[in-house]
Amino acid sequence: MNDSIPLGTRRTIDGADRVYYYGYWIKAYSPPANTLEAKKRLIEGLTRRLFNHVEHGLNIPGRRLGEARASYEDATEPQLKRVKGAMLAGALFNRATDIFTKLVELQAMGIEIQTDNELMRECGQCLQEALTLGKLVRHRSGDEGIDELWGEPFKAFTMPIDAFYESRYVKIAMTMRDIDRLTAAMIGVFSRLEMFGGEIESILHDYAEAAKVKCETLRTDPAIFDVWSRFAVAAEKVKEYLPKLQPDAADVELLEASEGKALLEKGIDLISYVTRARVPMPKSTREFIERCAGFRQGADSRQATCDPL
Repeated sequence: MNDSIPLGTRRTIDGADRVYYYGYWIKAYSPPANTLEAKKRLIEGLTRRLFNHVEHGLNIPGRRLGEARASYEDATEPQLKRVKGAMLAGALFNRATDIFTKLVELQAMGIEIQTDNELMRECGQCLQEALTLGKLVRHRSGDEGIDELWGEPFKAFTMPIDAFYESRYVKIAMTMRDIDRLTAAMIGVFSRLEMFGGEIESILHDYAEAAKVKCETLRTDPAIFDVWSRFAVAAEKVKEYLPKLQPDAADVELLEASEGKALLEKGIDLISYVTRARVPMPKSTREFIERCAGFRQGADSRQATCDPL
């Protein structure tokens, strides 16, 4: 990280506009005009992306908000109440999107919509309540919540669009940082194991670089065809990589190879999760790095046992 570069600095690098945050030059995009129509499209897109990354069953239509609330309030068993609270949050997000869509339609008919309009206030209240309930929602992997992503539609509603875009660059920088941390943890484990060979380090580096480019690239960018295919192929190369074992490998080596392969796949999946969501997953990242440290310690102990002084 270069501390001498002010955060938010913009430069053209290799023909692309980029913005600097926390050690990363991130691809920058021009935000649309700050209109209700643009906010509607942004909130709709963020809501679709949200439901794509969280646990199943939360995309409850806004028209069923009353039912969702009654079911949540009637629940007493903690696990059921968590899931029903997450479903209520989904209904609140969809109700907010419904309201905003109708307001934009009215504006298109020449009806002026003020920020203190009663429906605008209700939309904001729905998003705020959904954000509060978002703490009950888990990522689709089931490992942890994903509060950062859950709060984005509310931020898009309350902030000017250019400010929202700028806030996203900060999150992308934090996501890139975690991609590098996860990659470093895996390289620290597998580059020390003869059965994984020297090439695993370059394969992991390629995947990390592809992931960071995917993280910064919008789906509407013409480059997405090359970016996504490179990311998908890089993931396949890591998952297809097999430990190199001798035909007469001992049981302890077979076990280490199996555990190592599972750890490698877990890391690739986690990098995929944070890359596609474009937000950090701190709990999962911390636990995976700890798991890498534990595996490395175990491998070192087994090596010491096999090669006594």
